[in-house]
Amino acid sequence: MKDAVLKSALQLGPTPRAGVLLPYPLPGPYDYKLPSGVEVARGLLVTAPLGPREALGAVWGQAEGAVGDNRLKYATPLEGHPVLPADLCDFIDWVADYTLNYPGMVLAMALRSRQAFEPGAPRTAYVRGHETPKRLTPARARVLEIAGDGLARSVPALAEEANVTPAVVRGLIEAGALVGVELPEFDPVPRPDPHFAPTTLSLEQEAAARSLKAAVAAKRFSTALLDGVTGSGKTETYFEAIAEAVAQDKQVLILLPEIALTVQFLDRFAARFGCRPAEWHSDLGQKERRRVYRAAMSGEARVIVGARSALFLPFRALGLVIVDEEHEQAYKQEEGPIYHARDMAVVRARIAKCPVVLASATPSLETFVNATGGRYAHLVLPRRHGNATLPEVRLIDVTRERGDAGTFLSPPLREALAATLASGEQAMLFLNRRGYAPLTLCEACGYKITCPNCSAWLVEHRYRRRLMCHHCGYDTHTPAECPQCAAPSSFIACGPGVERVAEEFAQVFPEARMAIASSDTMQGPGETQAAIRAMHKREIDVLIGTQIVAKGHHFPQLTLVGVVDADLGGSDGDMRARERTFQLLHQVSGRAGRADKPGLVLIQTRNPKDPVMQALAKGDRDAFYEQERVSRERAGSPPFGRLAAIILSSADADAARDAGRILAKAAPSARGVKVWGPTPAFYSLLRGQTRERLLVQAERGVDIQAYLRAWLRQAKITGVVRLTVDIDPMSFF
Repeated sequence: MKDAVLKSALQLGPTPRAGVLLPYPLPGPYDYKLPSGVEVARGLLVTAPLGPREALGAVWGQAEGAVGDNRLKYATPLEGHPVLPADLCDFIDWVADYTLNYPGMVLAMALRSRQAFEPGAPRTAYVRGHETPKRLTPARARVLEIAGDGLARSVPALAEEANVTPAVVRGLIEAGALVGVELPEFDPVPRPDPHFAPTTLSLEQEAAARSLKAAVAAKRFSTALLDGVTGSGKTETYFEAIAEAVAQDKQVLILLPEIALTVQFLDRFAARFGCRPAEWHSDLGQKERRRVYRAAMSGEARVIVGARSALFLPFRALGLVIVDEEHEQAYKQEEGPIYHARDMAVVRARIAKCPVVLASATPSLETFVNATGGRYAHLVLPRRHGNATLPEVRLIDVTRERGDAGTFLSPPLREALAATLASGEQAMLFLNRRGYAPLTLCEACGYKITCPNCSAWLVEHRYRRRLMCHHCGYDTHTPAECPQCAAPSSFIACGPGVERVAEEFAQVFPEARMAIASSDTMQGPGETQAAIRAMHKREIDVLIGTQIVAKGHHFPQLTLVGVVDADLGGSDGDMRARERTFQLLHQVSGRAGRADKPGLVLIQTRNPKDPVMQALAKGDRDAFYEQERVSRERAGSPPFGRLAAIILSSADADAARDAGRILAKAAPSARGVKVWGPTPAFYSLLRGQTRERLLVQAERGVDIQAYLRAWLRQAKITGVVRLTVDIDPMSFF
């Protein structure tokens, strides 16, 4: 297909033909005719008939078949002949090739706002007319006074400003005192001002900022790791690179791992640049998505901050890509086309010939090795900004420091909480476990309540009075009696979740103002951001939450962080488990003492001698990374080798297991490649699907995609089994 790419603005004759890529799981473009005289280009957006429906697609190459014109259907260019940028088309091809996805499924991620290509609907707004109404009430007079400044306003806007009902405004329109004018569908996207409020940087920040600005000015691809301790001012540092890009009329993409992180980020951005950036994430309504998509395509949106899907926006002049908290697992998309947004961001920047900045206090081992090995520029911010210092970290051995039976806050942690509250400061309690209790079992016979659709325990959510599965969403009431032994009212909660910790905290500190932050208690980004604002305004004394509270937040009065159970990271055979545990606990620890007051972090653990716990207590991140590097290199694991997972799933358990055995037998022998499995996945039953996994391990120089293509091409898998390929897997569930 690469040899069949249309050159820009190629004229294909009186009845041009082209291969059109459609956003479906199809093996490649389909041939269509285009209207006579159409000047077509790769990426030209068209509507094309596919069976009984019209599909939105893009011209992708020359027609490859020998079918006569009389048998081909017409594809019609959209009004205005919009064209996807060439670098986005190349990026789509690259992602599809690397991840072994159908290119149409990757294209679908770039066409998520079909309405963006429809003609805009102009708005009617109103200004002061020449007529004066016969009856001029005080309410009408207020409206006319406001409208007299010449600015066009909608009916609701005029009514709100004048403190009148819309009926008053409509009456003035009927009287001719207000005259309608047509405006574009959307207000212009504000343009950030690179000179609005420059930040005073430290010497280390200034040195890093100079390097990033030089990379932007060079207008070529480069990758830099901005490696700074928590609170060192990484954001303010890369803001200077953004200012440079905006000054050069370039666009900037900023990726954040969680929508909940955006509230403070947007405020900080506005303080620096005078306006907020455009946003792109799944919580936007269709109208706002259409607005941002168009603004990206036209170049009007200079800076867009978004989730991983923002990678597929049609930027007209991309000049800088930033991946904040680059280590976060949230950047890995596990559903649909599977890809890692951090890695694909590097590729997007390379194709666009612009720099990419990866920022983190706890970079992924892959990124850290690339930076320390010289492949990436390594920009280090070793100290917190201003007078702030890194917090003191202490380990609490809960095998020795035990509280009363059934309690989870150790005596040292309770004492520290009391002292913090007494001094008027704020605290955070962290437990990466949602709900009230992770396990509900029968006290009489030990029966555990499990999900009927997944091989997972049901989690008690006492606030909702339900047992819930965190994988498929199944929920139910706690049975009145045990299904196994029929013992009545015999079920008890085992282990803590954030709700149970909050219950214990409220009993010990009934006067403290407390909030729970988890994806169960916060219904959507709006509620999460409201809690973050309340914490920042000191309307909350103690925030109790899951990893939603661990990332990127800045609370100046937060001086104590308590980690309730640091041992939840368990390996489960996952090579990245220790790295993820360290990153998460280091990040949550970094919320403490970010202003003038010193911070204290208390970590409750049963394994204080574990290398992860020791590295956290000593603040020796690089020593821990060196241990992990040596371990991975010996095992030939990433970044010193390559991995790919094959997941087989089916509602028919026997079919899934048979497919695994058939696939394993068909695996070709190849030098530097090992195939492990099949074996049941960690969650062998998920959403009613039985799941089998195979793992391919290859030496670094092996073309693992070519190996997989050759293998899967000859495998005979029954239609009731779904096969999914995960290149560079991040989890093994």
